[in-house]
Amino acid sequence: MGKVKARKAAAELEALQQNLPAEEELSRTQIKRAMEALQDLGGKLLDLKPSELARIPMSDTLITAIDESRRIDQNEAKRRHLQYIGKVMRDEDSEAIAKALAVHDSGSDEHRRVFHQIETWRDGLISNNPDTLNEIVLLHKGADRQHITHLVKQAQSMNQEAKAKSAAKKLFKYLRLLADI
Repeated sequence: MGKVKARKAAAELEALQQNLPAEEELSRTQIKRAMEALQDLGGKLLDLKPSELARIPMSDTLITAIDESRRIDQNEAKRRHLQYIGKVMRDEDSEAIAKALAVHDSGSDEHRRVFHQIETWRDGLISNNPDTLNEIVLLHKGADRQHITHLVKQAQSMNQEAKAKSAAKKLFKYLRLLADI
């Protein structure tokens, strides 16, 4: 489904969820498109790793349905189960799920924004900007200030180009781990 169709389906789903009056009722085609959009969103959830899936806000029912889907091998059974996931998705906050999925989709604007922020942090840390370290520690409660400082000193002290790049890569990987992408 293209981006335009997905946007239309999302808008139709939102109108459906707002319980429009009878004179503004959606057509069957519009409802079907909205349900297909939810199935597509559920299908994207199936492609995620369990660690990525744990960071997506969803109900226990949807988590159980996704776990069951991973055990199904037959194509027709998978198709029917995907329809069930679409049905369960009707009760979920699809916007929050779509936004959380966008962080993991390397082609999305949200992923690019987070990735650019991490690059900016890395460059700020290597250039000895003290505000950068404080910002990281404030935003990410699990950040280890001492470990970040050690990685920064490694990246700064390496005289050889190859070793400096590898130390900067280690710092970048740690920052990506903190940002959950």
